[in-house]
Amino acid sequence: MGRRRQADSTRQPRTARHRQAVSSGAPTNGGRRRLHRTRRLIARTWKPLAVIGVLGFGALVTALVIAYIKTPDPRDLQPQENALLVGTSISYDDGSEALTLGQLKRIPVSEDQIPDTVINGVLGSEQRDFYSEPGVSLVGLARAALSGGSAGGGSTITQQMARNYYDGLSQERSYMRKIKEILISIKVGRVLPPGEILTQYLNTIYFGREAYGVQAAAQAYFGKDVEDLDAAEGAFIGAIIQQPANFENVTPGSKMEKILKDRWAYAVDGMVAMHEEDPQRGISREEADALEFPETVDYTPGTSLSGFKGYIKLAVGRELRERYGLSDAQIAAGGYEVETSLNERLMKTAEKAFDTALPDLPEDTIKGLAAIDPATGEIRAFHGGNDFVNELDQSLVRRTQAGATFRPYVLAAALDQGIGRPEPRSADAPGLFGGAGRDDRSDRGAGGTPDLLEATAESADAPFVETVMKIGPESVTETARKAGIDAKQFETAAMEPSIASGTFQLTALDQASGFATFANGGVHKPRHMITKVTDDNGRVLQPEDAARLKEGTRAFSAETARDATFAMNEAARRAPGVDATLPTGHPVAGMTGTYGNARSAWFAGYTPRLATAVSLSRPDGEPLKIPGVEKVDGGTTSAKVWRAFMTEAMQGQEVRGFGDEAVARGSKEVSHRTGGS
Repeated sequence: MGRRRQADSTRQPRTARHRQAVSSGAPTNGGRRRLHRTRRLIARTWKPLAVIGVLGFGALVTALVIAYIKTPDPRDLQPQENALLVGTSISYDDGSEALTLGQLKRIPVSEDQIPDTVINGVLGSEQRDFYSEPGVSLVGLARAALSGGSAGGGSTITQQMARNYYDGLSQERSYMRKIKEILISIKVGRVLPPGEILTQYLNTIYFGREAYGVQAAAQAYFGKDVEDLDAAEGAFIGAIIQQPANFENVTPGSKMEKILKDRWAYAVDGMVAMHEEDPQRGISREEADALEFPETVDYTPGTSLSGFKGYIKLAVGRELRERYGLSDAQIAAGGYEVETSLNERLMKTAEKAFDTALPDLPEDTIKGLAAIDPATGEIRAFHGGNDFVNELDQSLVRRTQAGATFRPYVLAAALDQGIGRPEPRSADAPGLFGGAGRDDRSDRGAGGTPDLLEATAESADAPFVETVMKIGPESVTETARKAGIDAKQFETAAMEPSIASGTFQLTALDQASGFATFANGGVHKPRHMITKVTDDNGRVLQPEDAARLKEGTRAFSAETARDATFAMNEAARRAPGVDATLPTGHPVAGMTGTYGNARSAWFAGYTPRLATAVSLSRPDGEPLKIPGVEKVDGGTTSAKVWRAFMTEAMQGQEVRGFGDEAVARGSKEVSHRTGGS
């Protein structure tokens, strides 16, 4: 009996043993049971799963083999080159034609007419192992599979030739099209000699400058036949295949010229690598070192692209590539019908507004102007420049420091965090949100923080710098990005409090898009000018941003948008030389901006119906000097251009206030001026 009690006393309570097992990592009874059940489940199911996997793989292989057997011989397929060469038409918002991309040149050549200098340049740039590798890239196939057929890129020369040459291979992105392309490419690689594949490829790809095929490209870029091109020119031909639209006429000293020269050097290095692998191909390092980047002949696209039409061509092409995933070849000759939001009358108004407001503006001034419908994000007009071949687009591409026109994003970021609003005041109290006067408290808000609404109206800089120090530059740039500023612009200046002074370089399009978000109650609609694309079969293509276009994305609260709008209406009213209403009676909210002793001058603003930004700068970055303008700033220059354009743009448009709530918070005087109730 005593021994039994002694034995029992050595036993630990179950809870203690359980805790000890848990603390030591050993499985408990419950854990052991779960582990046992898992092992039994695996034992029962792994064999059936393995059988299913093997059968599924076998079925897939069988299906591919059958599909390959049924794939027609490439020699029996008809070329699609005649059907492919259909010009793409671009129309204005009223349906009238703006221009047609259809003046295409194709001059087929035979295999013996294409010299080794060109073959080496193309292979050095596009596929150095063309003669040794099969017609399908497994890496490219894997990428296409993982992306659902939408990734593109990575295709071999054989695949590109099959896609462009044979009838029945559409340019759409899908699994079925990719599989069909792969099967035909495999057969092409088996039954056609490499020389014939390469010749068909070079006769059917697009090189820019309306040139289809290598012979047309030789004439378009060098004014000579393809058989007369040297090694440097052959490397150039290979280099431009990647981005023909961007490389067709690069501006000297531009970023695109550097990219093209880097691509040319890559092609030259490829020729050297080919020679080291096979001395019968490519060129030696000594020959490569002696090459110089070749000069091209001038590009003269013709009168159909004169004035702003050439800039429309470039802008539409960018959108078709970025939003619809079309290639340069498809854009040039795919037979698409492209409808845009551009208004022809406003495009002409954007051109003449500068001469109307500033008739003595120096000829080399960079003149940016872009106008956007806040409710849709549609670009209604822009000013491109004088010569799209030799000048970058001055509104959609060229950029300059934003100055004070960047402050609204600081304001929005702060207001959304509960910083910068004034203390509540009664309707008869002085200050921005009270009566017409102001008192000593008007520059400080709740908790002693700056009253950013008053600072906006007074165009004061220090409160915004202080605010960026408080909330952080990243918070401001994130708000600006959501509002519509291209994220790459935030690489143009250091992330520090000085961004409140407008150190970032922006385009007029950036600012029109950003200010449109304020006009739209804080909801951003992606900027765009293409409203509809229809292919030659009548199928409507959907853009990648269709969902965001429909719903929009909120950049900041509606209350923040209303307060900022009212503050910018006050800023427009108080700024010298700026009016808070247009002659048409439409209310105005906006900001002037001048940076670095007038190295740039801005006015960005909006009515409830249209947001427009105007910028002025010089190509050399020096301060603006304008005859007849004693003090150059945003109010004495860009604001006048803005007013000239908007007065024309708002003609015949119903006058609306910025909203009952925003107007009611202001003084009776402002309510009357804005047409609010």
